[in-house]
Amino acid sequence: MFETLMNLVQQNAGQSVINNPAIPNDQNDNVMQTVTSSIMNGLGQQAQGGGLGSLLGMVTGQGGSVESHPTTQGVQQHVQQDLMSKLGISPQVAMSVASTLVPIVLSKLMHKANDPNDSSVDAGSLMSSLGGGQAGGLGGMLGGLFGGR
Repeated sequence: MFETLMNLVQQNAGQSVINNPAIPNDQNDNVMQTVTSSIMNGLGQQAQGGGLGSLLGMVTGQGGSVESHPTTQGVQQHVQQDLMSKLGISPQVAMSVASTLVPIVLSKLMHKANDPNDSSVDAGSLMSSLGGGQAGGLGGMLGGLFGGR
């Protein structure tokens, strides 16, 4: 899951990270690692902080677009905070990176989770990895909903 997420971040980091003059080139890898781990942690916090239903709705494609989903907003804030606190990136640049990169990456991740032809991630394993032991049963139920993948 982490590797899939990291690949999505790397594939979509062009304008917001790699070609961003406010981020020194020698920091690009650190920024992408931080964004990836912050997305994972942010999704996990959403799942464990009472937002499991909301996260489930996003994974299953219910509740509107990923870009405007409340879970995405929460994850963006988490990424922004981590970029500022861990890497010392200015609030404006951190907000720009988070608001550009997070919706794209989450949208592509949810697409992968719902694509029966893409076995890199499925909804059940996504929810299990984000929810830990608490979501294990939910992950199994989701796996059943999505054809047992």
